[in-house]
Amino acid sequence: MSPSLPEGRQHLVSLVRQSGDVIHVADAARILGVDGSLAAKKLARWTKQGWFRRVGRGAYLPASLDSLGSEHVLDDPWVLVPALFSPAYVGGRAAAQHWDLTEQIFNDVVVFTSNAVREKSQIRHGVPFTITHIDESRMFGTVAVWRGNSKVLISDPHRTIIDMLNDPTIGGGIQQVSDCLAEYFKRPDRDDKKLIAYAEKLGNGAVFKRLGFLVEGRDDTSDLMAACAHRLTRGNARLDPTLESPRLISRWKLWVPSFWVARHD
Repeated sequence: MSPSLPEGRQHLVSLVRQSGDVIHVADAARILGVDGSLAAKKLARWTKQGWFRRVGRGAYLPASLDSLGSEHVLDDPWVLVPALFSPAYVGGRAAAQHWDLTEQIFNDVVVFTSNAVREKSQIRHGVPFTITHIDESRMFGTVAVWRGNSKVLISDPHRTIIDMLNDPTIGGGIQQVSDCLAEYFKRPDRDDKKLIAYAEKLGNGAVFKRLGFLVEGRDDTSDLMAACAHRLTRGNARLDPTLESPRLISRWKLWVPSFWVARHD
């Protein structure tokens, strides 16, 4: 640390260099060797001075890293998820990209949270987020991954598929979901029984209708297709709620676009 820097600035630089991408009060207390109350006051003062941005309760993001002489840069928006939306996990098309289920690049980060959601599309600190509310009892099938120095929850590959079947829009549309499902079946950790178990736990009958329809005709999914057929609920669903779907596939109780019928047959 340069002795020419004032003591307060030295503490500031030390905190940024030693902390993770998102700085919490507990991190500041540990690094600076002070109690939590004093650490919170320091962070609040530095935020007022423009050195930090508050991104959540007790969570801060360095705002002027270049002027601090630090090489620490925020280049991964996932690190904001725990601070902004916890309890939450990254899912949908963002998780599909992480698990190599798709090669498409998406600009937004899809987040499932048990917090109240006022707006599904949000831009927070320059990052576009697509937010879905989910009951806390349905926050299962997740794993923790490290992004830099931050631990972020993400849906595992099986839950990622089920979430996208539950709501194709968060997967990028039903064609994208179908492509991800095809990639899932190539994975060594493919687990058809886990797909069924997750779908049952989620409790939306449309998932079985969409899954059964999409796997019909494959030579490696006969048991999975039978399991879906056995769990069909009353009423008809749409393959993709955003698409015009005039054709009813009665065996799956599913309304589908005309071009899907021709291709499926």
